[in-house]
Amino acid sequence: MPHRAPFTTKNAPTTVRPLDPIVLGDVLRVASDPGYPRWEDQIRRTGGCADPIHLSGWVLHKDKTTGESLHHYSTAGEPGGRLRIACGNRRASRCPSCAWTYAGDTYHLIRAGLAGDDRRDIPASVRDHPRVFATLTAPSFGPVHNRPDHGTCRCGTHHAANAPELGTALDPDTYDYAGAVLFNNLAGQLWQRFTTRLRRELAARAGLPRSELAAHVRLSYGKVAEFQKRGALHFHAVVRLDGPAGPGTPPPAWGTVALLTDAIRAAAAHTYTSVSIPASGDQPARTFRWGRQLDVRPVKAFDGGSDLSEQAVASYVAKYATKAAENTGTLDHRIGELSELDRHGVPDHTRRLIVACRDLDPLYPDRRIWAWAHMLGFRGHFSSKSRTYSTTLGALRQARADYRAAQESPAFDLDDREPDTVLVLTDWQYAGHGHTPGEAALAATIARDLQLNRETARDALRSEGSES
Repeated sequence: MPHRAPFTTKNAPTTVRPLDPIVLGDVLRVASDPGYPRWEDQIRRTGGCADPIHLSGWVLHKDKTTGESLHHYSTAGEPGGRLRIACGNRRASRCPSCAWTYAGDTYHLIRAGLAGDDRRDIPASVRDHPRVFATLTAPSFGPVHNRPDHGTCRCGTHHAANAPELGTALDPDTYDYAGAVLFNNLAGQLWQRFTTRLRRELAARAGLPRSELAAHVRLSYGKVAEFQKRGALHFHAVVRLDGPAGPGTPPPAWGTVALLTDAIRAAAAHTYTSVSIPASGDQPARTFRWGRQLDVRPVKAFDGGSDLSEQAVASYVAKYATKAAENTGTLDHRIGELSELDRHGVPDHTRRLIVACRDLDPLYPDRRIWAWAHMLGFRGHFSSKSRTYSTTLGALRQARADYRAAQESPAFDLDDREPDTVLVLTDWQYAGHGHTPGEAALAATIARDLQLNRETARDALRSEGSES
């Protein structure tokens, strides 16, 4: 079966570069195989995954009472005897298709905590709760090339928006690369200190002992980490005040946006909100705090000009949930040898940060800095939330799986049977992952096809909304 020409999107070039002869030969092999239609169907079901997981095995549905076999599936009849499922990688640099799904889930998770979601027991009344969007930044480790709102960079140049030197040190010899790496490594602990102090600040403003705060108000949040061009982390967080039982109960009258904003600023600046690391080798003892730049803005239900809307905040967080440190020029996998940096053309500023990871690792073995050198020392979760902020990614994935199962049950003749009367037996084994070169080219075509369909559907919905 001949494959279709690659689709292009609005952001993609209109010309298609010729394929390598080896890749082209493999494309023809895959596309002419009798099992191609089923292979294509599998890849479409993964969303065009760039590195699908291969499974071999079977599923058997049986009636619990009679023992009758209701449905049997085996990968023996699949192309190559394998079922391909999405890898689920959140990183856009590794699998754009799965990252798109992850970003969508993150969007719904964050927005549900702002606008509510009845399907997941989050009432719409959370819109009336105090909520802000806060950005906590890293301190300075030395001057870097930048684009200030007024004037020029310290180097005397007005840099273009895409200038490669942005974020790099003005003087690499005096820039504190070790400090930048250690801050990234300890950022998770610094966030924990911040949330602990924030509860104390809330209690102080309410005139309550810290031990009694939970009986009056509950602090909920969802956050995401972002790497700045200079290679330092900062956190974006949606912070919300609920009643003592969570999002279903209103906060007390004293719990206002102004009080929450003031408490956040006080918590970020407090001396308690710091993390220290002892001296070791040639490294001095250090104490890290948040940077002086702190942005706290209220979240509005709808776009109010300079105000942040629920949709804007959810989209912003989802955007960074699929990124790591790649915007600094680092690698998206663990680094074995420094020679990898030369092969991949890693910029000098980023290279110095990675070298600092290597040099610091034996001084602080419990921090495992070299193992996370590709993340410039950071070893925490890129996105996280408090327990009662919203739904969970697991719940969203389960809802998607249940929807797919409901779609397929009529074909299995199981839709008229109670789930408790059906026994499901399975046997799955890992059989590999990834694509051959030709399969990768065809999967990329399928992914672009699906992306174009999504963009077309989205544009159609926007057009309908503007007309109404």
